[in-house]
Amino acid sequence: MSFAHAVGASTPPIAMTIERGRLRLFAHSIGETNPVYTDVDAARAAGYPDLLVPPTYLFGVELEGAEPTGWLDALGVDLRALLHGEQEFTYVAPVFAGELVQARSTLVDAYEKKGGALQFLVRETEVTRAGDVVARLRTTLVVRQIATAGSAP
Repeated sequence: MSFAHAVGASTPPIAMTIERGRLRLFAHSIGETNPVYTDVDAARAAGYPDLLVPPTYLFGVELEGAEPTGWLDALGVDLRALLHGEQEFTYVAPVFAGELVQARSTLVDAYEKKGGALQFLVRETEVTRAGDVVARLRTTLVVRQIATAGSAP
């Protein structure tokens, strides 16, 4: 199965207000100890208007949609065959608690390796605040060919 036909397809924009409680929970879960991510007073003392969004947190914006895997379902991807390949983050501007951000993702590449046994999907997500880009995310997913009854793997 080739996914080349879907290159260029975008998901509807997803909006999310950055919440302090989620930032604190995320910071703790990744082992972040810098108080600018968890303590408003420390963040303000450091010159920030509120809690600073920790690295990689913006990936979560994509998961706020009603159907975060809907684009994969539309491609017919069996989620049992899905692997995380790699992820890149390019930060353009800091983001803080209380801000409203919006993410829009586009499938930018689809290719295969090992004779089609591994399909690669490359998706780019632009995160904006009031229309200005604050981050660009690039995700590579790998779809393994799963053997079914009567087929070779």
